[in-house]
Amino acid sequence: MKKAPSKLIALLLAVMMVFSVMAPAMATGPPAGDERVTEVDLPAQDWQMNRAFPNGTDDTLAINSLGSWNGYRDQGEIYVTLDAKVESLRLFVNNVEIETEGMVGGKTYAVDIADIAVDGINTVQVSNVAPVGKNKIVTVNVGYPVVIEGEPEDVGMDSSTLDLIDDFMNASVKYGFSGAQIAVIKDGKMVKNSAYGHVNGWNADGTQISEEDGVDVTTETLYDLASNTKMYSVNYAIQYLYEQGKLDLNTKIMDIFGYDEFIESTKFVNLYGSTDAKDLETAKEWKTRITVKDVLMHQAGFKADYMYHNNYFNQTTATLDYSSECTNELYAQGREDGYKMVMASPLEYEPGTKTTYSDTDYMLLCFVIEKITGMRLDEYLDSIFWTPMGLDNITYNPLENGWTVDQCAATELDGNKRADLDNLGGYDNAEVVRFNNMRDGVCQGTVHDEKCYYTMDGISGHAGLYANATTLATLAQVMQNYNGYGQTRLANYETNRFFAGRKDALAQWGMGWWRQGNYQRPWYFGQQAPSTTIGHQGWTGTLSSIDTENNLTTVYLTNKINSPVTDNKSNANKFDGNWYTASSLGFVPTIIYMGMDEFNAADDIQPALDALLIDMAVIKMNRVVGNGTTDITRTVWIGNPANIPAAVKRDYTLVLKGHIALARARFPKGTRGNQLDVLARQFLWAEGMTYGHGTGHGVGHFMGCHEGPQNIRT
Repeated sequence: MKKAPSKLIALLLAVMMVFSVMAPAMATGPPAGDERVTEVDLPAQDWQMNRAFPNGTDDTLAINSLGSWNGYRDQGEIYVTLDAKVESLRLFVNNVEIETEGMVGGKTYAVDIADIAVDGINTVQVSNVAPVGKNKIVTVNVGYPVVIEGEPEDVGMDSSTLDLIDDFMNASVKYGFSGAQIAVIKDGKMVKNSAYGHVNGWNADGTQISEEDGVDVTTETLYDLASNTKMYSVNYAIQYLYEQGKLDLNTKIMDIFGYDEFIESTKFVNLYGSTDAKDLETAKEWKTRITVKDVLMHQAGFKADYMYHNNYFNQTTATLDYSSECTNELYAQGREDGYKMVMASPLEYEPGTKTTYSDTDYMLLCFVIEKITGMRLDEYLDSIFWTPMGLDNITYNPLENGWTVDQCAATELDGNKRADLDNLGGYDNAEVVRFNNMRDGVCQGTVHDEKCYYTMDGISGHAGLYANATTLATLAQVMQNYNGYGQTRLANYETNRFFAGRKDALAQWGMGWWRQGNYQRPWYFGQQAPSTTIGHQGWTGTLSSIDTENNLTTVYLTNKINSPVTDNKSNANKFDGNWYTASSLGFVPTIIYMGMDEFNAADDIQPALDALLIDMAVIKMNRVVGNGTTDITRTVWIGNPANIPAAVKRDYTLVLKGHIALARARFPKGTRGNQLDVLARQFLWAEGMTYGHGTGHGVGHFMGCHEGPQNIRT
């Protein structure tokens, strides 16, 4: 480290004043000697820093010459405006001196600091301003950082980890996973922006769309964000309104909508038959206590799902009841009726006594924002965030706002029926879900979430937002930046931290935000993510993760439910897409962290990645069939194929022959598994060999697992 010569402070100050007085008047004309400096007009925009020099008011002395802002390497500029009186000055950015010889009083200059900017706090120093004795005659303005393009190595990230993610994604797509996007921002740089697969992988009848007929996902394709909507619509809007002083979190919901609308309208429903509110008066009294903060923190008392859209939903039994045309006291289709039923919803528990993740919370907050701003939620978000930030690929109801079907990733295959697509002959046994006005066909460009689509006309605080990964990652970067983005001031950094902070005793919750907490959400944010990491996930297969400690933002968007339901009788919410590695959202941030300098001490990361890959394969194979256990050693060789012993090849071939014989066999209905076992073992027997266990254990599923309900054994 270079050290300044030791001098008496008084002598230094005296010498500096002498040089300032003796400095010659500045020459007119363009700045000379520094290509960073350009004469400009000061842009009309919001500023992260707006500071005048010399200040001369602080007893600390040095502070009078300094100003700081938050930024990133390889980007940024500052604007220096000189009063007409200014004769000369010295200018430093992060201790690098900027040539000011050609700067003229009365002008504004842009200084490109991309080559000298640092990650984090940057500092400008304005010194030796002449004439001496004039305060605040040089003004420095600095905007907010933006996202720029970069390479993994620029930010200390091993690109082999990103290559491994690509391998996983491409393999999943090859074997039937529809598609995905990934965007990664580190230290203000977009170091990964990738697209995989097709926007729609399946027809409405459950047949797969061929590679030739599929429409490729691009980095511009819009994805249904599902519950990620909550953070980037309602939370962003409320954080901004809070920052502007237009919304107090302790405001009672009753005071926003009025007693009659929010309290008197309450319907008494025996929720699940177990609500603590035993009468209507208790239910109403509870609702008088609810604050905006309670709703944000999912502790207002609303149950997880009132299924407003379904006329057959029985609130007491929480089942579909077809005994009458409408068994749901809170049934609502259309936004006007949706508003009324959200207002009329009773509580399941006393406010503040539990935490229950509820879509109703964010449907209600949507109406809170609209009441305060006088604007529909999507219009307000566009005016405050999307347009000022230059975000083009984000919207509600994309098909109504200029996008085409093929520009949107598809979700469910046949409306919201959860149908058995192999058994469409009968209405009752084909469809698990039924309600009035149910849509048909593949959901593509129309929001998947039923309450959003039917009850909220596609615009809600709990679901409905569409975006591509690039746009969502850029929007998420607002939580990384200090106070704003580009030319626009948004919520203060401390405001954002306040909302993202720990909720009382529940470290995994903030105010709406999901938090890593005490490593309580590693399956989303990754094992290495610090406790302050925030974000959310969406039911359609979307993830956003914001790690402010490491300046890392990860967005992973899939449409994993764009596939048939695996078994709609046992679990109507489990789709074939859920079985792919690509559907396990947390694997993306986990592997990204492995390749970051902050978490990697290895000269060669590949052995660790190879070992992890084997572990992931074994565990995933175990989970493909829920009632089986993993035993891939009998069917899959792990390692270099060149090293496979001859005996292993022989055994594998004999097993495979038996598997093929079993697969090709035709047999009458009622044939038992032990009768078929001879087909599988015949080639082993011919070599004097056999299994020491059931055939299913040795042959297994085509992925190397035990078979499911089949029982082929001796």
